[in-house]
Amino acid sequence: MDGRIRVRLDVAYDGTDFSGWAAQPGRRTVAGVLAEALHRIFGPEAVTGLTVAGRTDAGVHASGQVCHVDLPADAWADRAGTLVRRLSGMLPGDVRVRAAAAVPDDFDARFAATYRRYEYRVTDAAYGVEPLRRHEILAWPRPLHLDRLNAAAAGLVGEHDFAAYCRRKENATTRREVTRLDWRREADGILVATVQADAFCQSMVRSLVGAMLVVGDGRRPADWPAGLLRHRERSSEVTVAPAHGLTLVAVGYPADPAAYAGRAETTRRLRVAPQLPG
Repeated sequence: MDGRIRVRLDVAYDGTDFSGWAAQPGRRTVAGVLAEALHRIFGPEAVTGLTVAGRTDAGVHASGQVCHVDLPADAWADRAGTLVRRLSGMLPGDVRVRAAAAVPDDFDARFAATYRRYEYRVTDAAYGVEPLRRHEILAWPRPLHLDRLNAAAAGLVGEHDFAAYCRRKENATTRREVTRLDWRREADGILVATVQADAFCQSMVRSLVGAMLVVGDGRRPADWPAGLLRHRERSSEVTVAPAHGLTLVAVGYPADPAAYAGRAETTRRLRVAPQLPG
């Protein structure tokens, strides 16, 4: 890019008071707040191409979100060393840029990604959620069994058409490859689902969690979530789990920067417009 440089931003946010990532007129969004801060530093005409790895929905959190933006090379050179600290003084407390680094021009936060990894947190404690963690953990009213949750998860790993679990968008595929899906119970009793895939369609992660939870509490058999994969449209039997239990924790990219362009081209062939949320 003539006179411009691409910059990768690693971003974390509490999604509670945001209407999702994507800018929306009249609504508070992560992209809107971040763009406003960048405009104050670099000027509104200087900041272009803000692109994110996964457009999280309203109420969804992130500790490992990635986006890129194109900036004038001279302005970046002047401010590179102080940008993260300057942003910390401008951004509200519920969003932070944790790192900023120049990357090759063919780095694409969305298309060059090899995976997105989410975690969903649930408690089945009789008293519910600890007050200080109420924005990141779902309280489930019935006891959950870890072995049942993992049995349900096993049937969903692999490449499938997840139409039963997605809000379909015109011209967008619902075929995805889930490379990891498992549950663990942490020392404090919190149950954590880890879900990793090449990409996700809208509401897919929360729909998968919703289906597994009713297996975990014994109301559905372990093979029920996998059986829904036969559907070619969204299943009305699946309840979407609430947004606040979900966090985007990591986005992966090729280890060799020379592979960015090839990965982006492969993804573009698989993912036709419009952009899919992570």
